[in-house]
Amino acid sequence: MIATESLCLQAGARVLVDQLNWRVSAGECWCVIGRNGAGKSTLMRTLAGLRQPDAGRVKIAGRPLADWPLDELARQRAYLPQTRSDAFAYRVLETVLAARHPYHGQRYWEDSDDHAIAMAALASMEVAELAQRDVRSLSGGERQRVAIAAMLAQDTPLLLLDEPANALDLAHQVGMMQLIAKLCREKGKTAVMIGHDLNLAEQACSHALLLMGDGSWEAGPIGQVMTAPTVSRYLGHPVDIVVHEGRRIFVPAR
Repeated sequence: MIATESLCLQAGARVLVDQLNWRVSAGECWCVIGRNGAGKSTLMRTLAGLRQPDAGRVKIAGRPLADWPLDELARQRAYLPQTRSDAFAYRVLETVLAARHPYHGQRYWEDSDDHAIAMAALASMEVAELAQRDVRSLSGGERQRVAIAAMLAQDTPLLLLDEPANALDLAHQVGMMQLIAKLCREKGKTAVMIGHDLNLAEQACSHALLLMGDGSWEAGPIGQVMTAPTVSRYLGHPVDIVVHEGRRIFVPAR
């Protein structure tokens, strides 16, 4: 679904990611893990086509990212940024309907199907009752759920999410991760998301990509890659793994 070939990412003279040869197949749910400044958001922006690689290239569906026309790319991948600002008094429903624009060329999104898709996306994030609210009046968690709903309404096979659990309470963190995992498992969508909660990643994701921030990286099935020694090394803090009722739980060591 998405792959990188000899990808190199830099921040000034510092190499963040070096020679990343990475392949994500349809139906997989990946979590990108690393300490602050390791290059996670830089990688996500590069995968989305919002930043040029310093070397190497990204392919989506076997096609180099640079070869995708923007309208086709918007129907292929959706990107949830880490932060956003709302300068205008759009209603929540209008904010989500805007995600349907890639399917309508130069005309407006006024079809009943678009409204149904938008409302279904809002309902999936439990914010349908906010459809007529000004987005600027929402709490941080409500606004984040609306942003995720807009991404879902874009209805692309590839989802790129930069810290989607930001500002969400525990119940909505778990619900959101379960929803993304279900879309991958049952609808064949592919997700790559940045997260800091190792336990949420363990429960929802099939694979993990760990970034050190010095160019090195490690990728693979989550059970193989997310071992206590490896996670401790990449996060710069010792981590223990405890098994409880058949589940692995990551606990920061004292």
